[in-house]
Amino acid sequence: MKANRIYNFNAGPAALPLSVLEEIRDSFINFKGSGMSIVEVSHRSKWFDDVINDALIRTKRLLNLDEKFHVLFIQGGASMQFCMIPMNFLQDEKSADYVNTGTWSTKAIKEAEIQGKKIQVVASSEDKNFSYIPKNIQFNKDAVYAHITSNNTIKGTQWASVPDTNGVPLVADMSSDIMSKPVDMNKFGLIYAGAQKNIGPAGVCMAIIRDDMLSLVPDFLPSMLKYSTFASKNSMYNTPPCFAIYTIQLVMKWLEETIGGLAKMEEINRGKAKILYDLLDTSGFYKGTAKQDSRSMMNITFRLPNEDLEKKFIQEALENGFGGLKGHRSVGGCRASIYNPTTIEALEALTNFMKNFEQKNG
Repeated sequence: MKANRIYNFNAGPAALPLSVLEEIRDSFINFKGSGMSIVEVSHRSKWFDDVINDALIRTKRLLNLDEKFHVLFIQGGASMQFCMIPMNFLQDEKSADYVNTGTWSTKAIKEAEIQGKKIQVVASSEDKNFSYIPKNIQFNKDAVYAHITSNNTIKGTQWASVPDTNGVPLVADMSSDIMSKPVDMNKFGLIYAGAQKNIGPAGVCMAIIRDDMLSLVPDFLPSMLKYSTFASKNSMYNTPPCFAIYTIQLVMKWLEETIGGLAKMEEINRGKAKILYDLLDTSGFYKGTAKQDSRSMMNITFRLPNEDLEKKFIQEALENGFGGLKGHRSVGGCRASIYNPTTIEALEALTNFMKNFEQKNG
């Protein structure tokens, strides 16, 4: 713990790079000599134009996006995308495939069903409490899209590789692992991510959509629920969440200039995850909950021998400067969310605390 800051393992809103927070602090009252804060400048001003355009450019560079991809900033979080996706793409009795790997996939499926859209759940890991990622999935060749949740924050699972959809455009909720590693975007028709887990604060969702998917959007939808509205207006059809977009811009800058790109970020993330998984694999006290071949690099879920010890562990961890280790309320247990900004130092400190706790309580 440094300067009254804890080691932050929250699942979202989650840790941001300290250098980003410091830059926000230092420029918050007088942004770029404007005499105003970033939360006061007009979204139509050159100051904000520079912010959003730099965020777009850096995002495209990091993901190697060409001109057929559009980067959008949309309010409503990933949950809004759950309904926007079927609303925009499933017209005239057309169908989509969904893979159910946990809570957020289940919610996405529900939002399509609420609208009476035709979908097929082609695979699910519910039979084993969502502890694994399904394999050898048979996607329907006539599906408009195939939807997956790339990383599951609650159950601690993650797709190790992109599934073969037989040419069906892949749509992915990447809220909790976007920008954590390189992605072959040519395999995706649309990705989306609520910012508050890995790339910024709550208040904005990043969506990246390919031209062929954008062409499917009908004209008759409400303006604020059409991807085409955001694409045609550079995400400024109405006042966007300026502060959240500004923070994303700084995180993209950090990824490029401090980290050195997504390949380097993946290397760091794998190293961080290995530190904690190695402890779980060698301990008779802590037990990981996800199958080994489906483990997440972002959210590491584990249990202790009983719930009383888990409560004691979470409380003593907080007293020692480790925050956010309580598992999601729907499943209990413990969870360490180790998104991009979480340092190797934080993982080393956490595992040392865990070893000491085991010695005292095991």
